[in-house]
Amino acid sequence: MVELARESLHISVWDPVATSMNFLNEIAGRFPDAISLAAGRPWDGFHGPADLPRYLRVFEEHLAASGTSPEGIRSQLMQYGRTNGVLGELIARTLANDEGITADPEAIAVTTGCQEAMVIALRGLCARPGDVVLAVEPCYVGLSGAARLLGIEVVPVPEGPGGLDPAAVAEAARAVRAGGRVPKALYVVPNFSNPSGVSLPTAARRALLDVAEAEDLIVLEDDPYGLFGLDDRPRTSLKALDRGTRVVYLGSFAKSCFPGARVGYLVADQPVVARDGRRTLLAQELSAVKSMLTVNTSPVAQAVIGGLLVESGCSLRAAAREKTAFYRRGLRALLAALEEHFPDAAGRGIRWTAPSGGFFVVLEVPVPADEKLLELSAERYGVLWTPMRFFYADGGTHALRLSCSALEPGRIAEGVARLARLLAEVV
Repeated sequence: MVELARESLHISVWDPVATSMNFLNEIAGRFPDAISLAAGRPWDGFHGPADLPRYLRVFEEHLAASGTSPEGIRSQLMQYGRTNGVLGELIARTLANDEGITADPEAIAVTTGCQEAMVIALRGLCARPGDVVLAVEPCYVGLSGAARLLGIEVVPVPEGPGGLDPAAVAEAARAVRAGGRVPKALYVVPNFSNPSGVSLPTAARRALLDVAEAEDLIVLEDDPYGLFGLDDRPRTSLKALDRGTRVVYLGSFAKSCFPGARVGYLVADQPVVARDGRRTLLAQELSAVKSMLTVNTSPVAQAVIGGLLVESGCSLRAAAREKTAFYRRGLRALLAALEEHFPDAAGRGIRWTAPSGGFFVVLEVPVPADEKLLELSAERYGVLWTPMRFFYADGGTHALRLSCSALEPGRIAEGVARLARLLAEVV
């Protein structure tokens, strides 16, 4: 009987940060009746199974109207497909309508969720052992976990109350070079970041692009929450401001549509020049990486999302008005519940962020917000949350992330009331 030492396996198997999501899923499975302020998934009520055949039909009609024969439609839905996908034109139109981003369809690769887009981009850009990626900290665990899987070092750049400081990025890049390594990319979520909820002001976005130019960085811009501000004020993406092809835009239909389709994409329009002078786009080169991961993104899943895009007139911002209103109510309910149930917060060493949109609020507490406290919270008080420690290389021990996306306002308020009873016991 073969026995394997756990520590002999790759670090991505047993590293605590990389396995944090499994821990949260395990806790949720053990306490199914607990109110989950941990889950960052969309609310279940926006779509149902009956939507799937409708979107497939709309996409089939779209293909037919575009001149695709019945045999071609059958092949496109049922066979292996183009590695970078078939939604480039529709995604390009959607980005133009919603974000003011001009994207060449050939620069768009459709991926199996945005997580695959991160893996592909990291693998393609970080080619040598000394290549590292800078990342805002606290950092989404999907990015840090993907880097661990690939053996790429992540150098954290601390986030301040106003978001990522461009000067801190420049300082981190120079420190990396001084240590004999090469900073290749910077990962940032400029709108309502996960987990902090912080957004970058427009002036900081422009300054960040200037730093990327000066320090020769590719910016990986992840924008899953940009549709869900508390107001309709436009928040210009880094990619829309980009004039030097410094930004690779990472997109997802998980929050704006639904995550079960597992469809994301990247926009990588950086020119790539071969030794023989041949010129291509980075997205086309990265297709070689994707072909070794998933061959191609499910044509059926692409068709479902394609039908949704066609039905929406290629404007998710317009189609998602109901979702935006729901998430606004949820975030306001969360902030109001914190005010109600922690009236003496300052005197007890408790405080929280007040983001201008998105799904998340960070609550700082004067006790360790660790797995032990989460177990007590789930078992005795029936409420789940996410330890902020999961989003740090070293830190976040006295804070927790609260999510308002998967619950209606009444359940959010009850969850905060339960959390207040927990903290009354331990603080």
